[in-house]
Amino acid sequence: MKAIQIIDYGSTDVLEMCEISAPEVSYGEIKVRVKAVSVNPLDWKMRAGMFSHSMPLSFPAILGRDGSGVVKEVGEDAGKWRTGDEVSFMMPRGLGCYAEEIVIPFTHAVTKPDHIEVTEAAAYPLVAVTSWIAFLEEYTSGLKGKHILIHAGAGGVGSVAIQIARHLGARVSTTCSAANSDYVRSLGAEQVVAYDQEDFTLALSDVDVVYDTMGGDVHRKSYEVLKTGGHMTCINAAPIEDLSGQFGVSMTIAQVNDIAGALPKVGKMVADKSLVPQVGTVLPFDQVVKAHRMLETGHAQGKIVLIL
Repeated sequence: MKAIQIIDYGSTDVLEMCEISAPEVSYGEIKVRVKAVSVNPLDWKMRAGMFSHSMPLSFPAILGRDGSGVVKEVGEDAGKWRTGDEVSFMMPRGLGCYAEEIVIPFTHAVTKPDHIEVTEAAAYPLVAVTSWIAFLEEYTSGLKGKHILIHAGAGGVGSVAIQIARHLGARVSTTCSAANSDYVRSLGAEQVVAYDQEDFTLALSDVDVVYDTMGGDVHRKSYEVLKTGGHMTCINAAPIEDLSGQFGVSMTIAQVNDIAGALPKVGKMVADKSLVPQVGTVLPFDQVVKAHRMLETGHAQGKIVLIL
């Protein structure tokens, strides 16, 4: 089968299309014929070696954390799944889905609703599960009535996080370019700070929760807008420096540690149409280099999806 591998950390030059053996199904697993894969910021940062110490890769490695496809084979005691079922899926840590076929635990898939396309089904699992866990498990006091700042609201992560935060009853502010202001408002953001026109630290204050998808300088400046006792939650695709003690707030890094528990919940939101996956760009599978370069700019709207 075709797959995209990397044999070392590096630039997009290390991404290579190759032929490898198809994986075998074991007990409690399903094999999926992949139709579309999501390209996440974590993918290019893993490829570049930004997490070589905290999440080292074993080479050759296949990147990719989520996608959609059709169940091709069902292992023993693998739940409700049947051959031909259309699914969205998430990969366990250490395994990738830039491939024509993948094998996953049966609990790492949910049914694709009829009303969405395979590209939309591929776009939401990782970002939605990460946000769900961050909002409901990392920040245990709940979001109802709280003021949350979600950075990069027009991006693949932020566009889903805004919808989930609103679903949980939060008042949402977000940052984005001026060109994307109307787009993020349509997702549910109440206050929009155009980063190319104003400094969010001057526009916002007394925020209860910051959801940091960016890291770096944005992360450091975000402490300034939190109220005393507020909370910073970060995704692990963003390099961060913990300054919580200095500012009298708390900080956690959202860990995707309960896929089996969270994926059905966000899948139900998609089925109920209370969460609409946001696809910005669809590219053929062999244009993975272009997809990574687009993500590296930090200005992609919605998710980038590769179609097989």
